[in-house]
Amino acid sequence: MATVKPSLAKGTRDFSPSEMIKRNYIFDTLKAVFKKYGYNEIQTPSFENLTTLTGKYGDEGDKLIFKILNSGDYLTKAPDSLLQDKNSNKLIPHISEKALRYDLTVPFARYVVMHQNDISLPFKRFQVQPVWRADRPQRGRYREFYQCDVDVVGSESLLNEAEFILIYQEAFERFGLKDFNIKINNRKILSGIAEIIGKPELIVDMTVAIDKLDKIGLDGVNKELLERGFTEADLNLLKPIILLEGSNGEKLASLKSILANSSIGLTGIAEIEEVFDYITKLSGDTELLTRIIDLDITLARGLNYYTGCIFEVKTNEVAMGSIGGGGRYDDLTGMFGLKDLTGVGVSFGADRIYDVLEELNLFPANKADSTKLLIINFDKQLETYTLGLLNKLRKENIAVELYAAPVKLKKQMGYADGKGIPYVLLVGDEEVSSGQLSLKDMESGEQVKVTESELIQKLR
Repeated sequence: MATVKPSLAKGTRDFSPSEMIKRNYIFDTLKAVFKKYGYNEIQTPSFENLTTLTGKYGDEGDKLIFKILNSGDYLTKAPDSLLQDKNSNKLIPHISEKALRYDLTVPFARYVVMHQNDISLPFKRFQVQPVWRADRPQRGRYREFYQCDVDVVGSESLLNEAEFILIYQEAFERFGLKDFNIKINNRKILSGIAEIIGKPELIVDMTVAIDKLDKIGLDGVNKELLERGFTEADLNLLKPIILLEGSNGEKLASLKSILANSSIGLTGIAEIEEVFDYITKLSGDTELLTRIIDLDITLARGLNYYTGCIFEVKTNEVAMGSIGGGGRYDDLTGMFGLKDLTGVGVSFGADRIYDVLEELNLFPANKADSTKLLIINFDKQLETYTLGLLNKLRKENIAVELYAAPVKLKKQMGYADGKGIPYVLLVGDEEVSSGQLSLKDMESGEQVKVTESELIQKLR
């Protein structure tokens, strides 16, 4: 049998022990913050029924769902006519009933509907799991990646929106980020803007264009708006709104004047004001609104999905896209027949956060829950003592290894160094008889004598 050269499937990655230490640091930090705010973890299966996922992401999204072939001889139930036509889209329902999850949102909606009699509303959950998309792999874009979502459903209170902003603040400050912005907008304000210029039916076209202001500039936005059915008169009305400047309070004051005749627009402004009021009262920090929070009228993420406040987080310390985002939605579970259950949620971009922390050298040193001590294996006779010591240390929840075989000391020390183990214990005949063990600090090179109890105390 010919040997096969091992390779990774395109768009996937291996993670080394050192990378997993850093990734788990991110996940553990986020989970700790979520729990602090009353959110509980759930998990959903890696794959769902294909009918659960299809039709929820639009035509383009549906194309990116990884379908799973039925087990057994999956072609036996496929109609001969479809096999001859070679039309894969029509063939899929006959050969595939399952698919890998595309995101965590649709499975969460399915979970809420299926467990509606078991959960208490408002239901606050977080989820940290991988998702799969049959996208074209490229730098920073993978076919398998993790999402970190936190949502609350069954509550209309804007206290939730305020707490999500504080969750973002606390999480990123725990990571050591010092310069980041949490952008906020409201879908109702965008609807009001489209309404006052007399183009409510073109709200999606308007927001898709103005969302590109940072990338293509005002001239580029105006050109795109004209191509999408807006007039020069419309552009004159939009320009001062698109280029709105000043503090958050000054922006809100300007918007109140601009949207004075739009009921939905004024509702959006009132919601933003209520969120800001909650943030000030919750944080006790009167400067928080000006320091990291930015009312950005050009923010228009997920317009067809979100119905109220929308968020996006960016760091100013590294050239990177958004590292988090989300918003309010009014009918998450409607796709599964449970109507009018409002909710709000945000996500954290774990892979981008990893890259930011790596570039800024913000991962803590020796954060690992990995081996703290390597016991050198000198010979089989001494092994009896060292095995007993190994057992004692592990009972004290100390991560420790005994080198598996009595090989040359240099090789064992190289193992400890290569694995980043901070301490090495040398136990020879003299150490056993005296009860004074030789402990070496691998970083400083210092070697001291310790008793078993002193060793345990030091490594705890």
